[in-house]
Amino acid sequence: MALSALRFVAPLFVPANRPERFAKAAASGADAIILDLEDAVAPVDKDAARAALSAGFTDLPVIVRINAAGTAWHAADLAAAAQSPFAAIMLPKAASLDDIMRVAAIRPVVALIETAAGIAEARTIARSGHVARLAFGSVDYAADLGCDHVPEALAAARAEIVLASRLGELPAPLDGVTTDLSDPAIAESDARGARALGFGGKLAIHPRQIEPIKSGFQPRPSEIEWARQVLDSGDGAVRIGQSMIDEPVRARARALLARVSQP
Repeated sequence: MALSALRFVAPLFVPANRPERFAKAAASGADAIILDLEDAVAPVDKDAARAALSAGFTDLPVIVRINAAGTAWHAADLAAAAQSPFAAIMLPKAASLDDIMRVAAIRPVVALIETAAGIAEARTIARSGHVARLAFGSVDYAADLGCDHVPEALAAARAEIVLASRLGELPAPLDGVTTDLSDPAIAESDARGARALGFGGKLAIHPRQIEPIKSGFQPRPSEIEWARQVLDSGDGAVRIGQSMIDEPVRARARALLARVSQP
């Protein structure tokens, strides 16, 4: 599968030990499925989850989140992931380039940055040529630092992941999950915040979050109208209302309109 298939916006996690949910997840509107061998699966169920792995239930990209390097399940997870044509492997606690290279020898890697060590190495990881995309494991990162899982505490890490992705010429990264399932509007608001920071998608943990996340990454009608006005303004420096328009502003307008046709 081409690496362009990894430019999804709203991938959905599914516990790999629940194969009866795989097809339902694929029908949820998600644009990729992440079969989870890690956090969603209890230690007693790891073997069953590994045995249930499959990429044949959908035409969507299917990613496998394995257990981290150094865990008792890592080697067996890698062996299982090599048996089917998965689009990628998501490596949690990504921080060591050696660990990433071992995974990259099997499948393209989505590096899940979720520790202080991972943030410190994010630029090296992104520039290494061994990862296809970065993602932010915000909940684990907050636990590692002992900070609250709130935007102001995570802003620096989010900015670093976006910057590292750009320096590595990778697709815009995936933001972390919204753990509050009480109101889909919360996921949409979080997605809009992530888009504003430069993220290209957001990890989902429930089917109800898919459409709100997609909506959050779509420009608002007012933004579309602004972008069209900017691009209709001609060349050089001109004034529209109280704003000065030049080529960098037009570049931003073109990028915004390019999102309209995305999922």
